[in-house]
Amino acid sequence: MDRPQRQTLSRLDAAGLLRDARRIAGLSQSALAERIGTTQPVISRWERGLDVPRIDALARALQACGFEADLVFRRHDDVDRTQIARQLMLTPAERLAYYESAARAYELAQQAQPVAAHA
Repeated sequence: MDRPQRQTLSRLDAAGLLRDARRIAGLSQSALAERIGTTQPVISRWERGLDVPRIDALARALQACGFEADLVFRRHDDVDRTQIARQLMLTPAERLAYYESAARAYELAQQAQPVAAHA
């Protein structure tokens, strides 16, 4: 492994990320601490998850290990914008026909008899 695993900020394991980056860089906790102007006990607490570094401190630590932290903003609303774009390309009559068809399919699904599960 030549780099830490990619993680989303909402699921960030800062302790594991920092530990992996430091080990890959071949640095001791003391050497990393010296590079970023802190102490070895601080690095130890971060790596054990007892304290969480601020995002700027984590970025400095990763940079000191030879890595760059990227922060990417994405929508988290689960909206399929491709579907929206396709719908907007339809004429009003085509949209109406699409929704009427969907409504009929929904009604048929509601009327269907549930399938009994075999135990």
